[in-house]
Amino acid sequence: MYTYIIRRLIFGVITVIAVSILVFVVLRILPGDPLVAIFGADGFTKLSEADREGYMKALGLSDPLWLQYLNWVKDILAGDFGRSFFRSESVAEMIARRGPLTAEIAILSVILSWVIGIPVALISALKPNSIADNIVRFLSILFLAVPGFWFGMLTILAMLFWFGYRPPLTNVPLSVDPWTNLQIVIGPAVVLGLGQAAYIARMARSSLLEVIREDYVRTARAKGLNSRMVIAIHALPNAMLPVITLSGILLGFVLAGSIPVERAFGTPGLGYAMFTAVSERDIFVMQNLVFIYSCVFVVLNIVVDLAIAWLDPRIRLQ
Repeated sequence: MYTYIIRRLIFGVITVIAVSILVFVVLRILPGDPLVAIFGADGFTKLSEADREGYMKALGLSDPLWLQYLNWVKDILAGDFGRSFFRSESVAEMIARRGPLTAEIAILSVILSWVIGIPVALISALKPNSIADNIVRFLSILFLAVPGFWFGMLTILAMLFWFGYRPPLTNVPLSVDPWTNLQIVIGPAVVLGLGQAAYIARMARSSLLEVIREDYVRTARAKGLNSRMVIAIHALPNAMLPVITLSGILLGFVLAGSIPVERAFGTPGLGYAMFTAVSERDIFVMQNLVFIYSCVFVVLNIVVDLAIAWLDPRIRLQ
């Protein structure tokens, strides 16, 4: 088990390093001048050559690329994620202020996906090709096909025109006002959770259909156990292994999916901050947020791998 953990950690570190290089290079080769983004096209033309060189040096963008990368890594290791071009706060302050909202949305969406997806999968798998199964498969495909940001905008418009309700747009921590905080995160969490529930339902259905045909399940039934006990004790725990893996991957994808969904709901989380940074071409915010997102995704995958290895001895013995 310890050898498996060490291998996964080494692989995670290599992945993070590769992602950091990729993120840095991509953001440096994108067309456009950072000074144009800061001062605008008219303001940029009014800057002298000496002013431009001074600003680029102050931003650390006049150094060779390899030196810029090493300085960036050194700052990250020191806990310095840089500052926004257009705001007084640092990226670290932005993450501390907005990150909890995005984390709450991600966790709630995963919980909703299991609460909705697993019962739906049970109904569908235990009665294959029935009317209920066909309805479930249709709804799953529908929620897989519908973009989250579009569904989010429809939800906002429906709440506004039918009930006159608008979710709060301010950042209210959970510890300060739980009810207001819930109103902020519940909309994006439901939209993202329904999309994940469709994945969970389809994966759990396929896994259950495969497991209930196994010999040990037939043996359990032959011993006289009723169907509910067979499903609960023998079939469902084994069918959940691929679902747990999928949930870890989907939780990482929620971070990317939260960008348009938070924009649609006006939720002041990290997704909205990323959208704003891309719109304003705020290089340091984009660079560090993408890196943080990738690190979270890698950590989630390692945690899921270790959880699966703990649940399934066959994996950790490989």
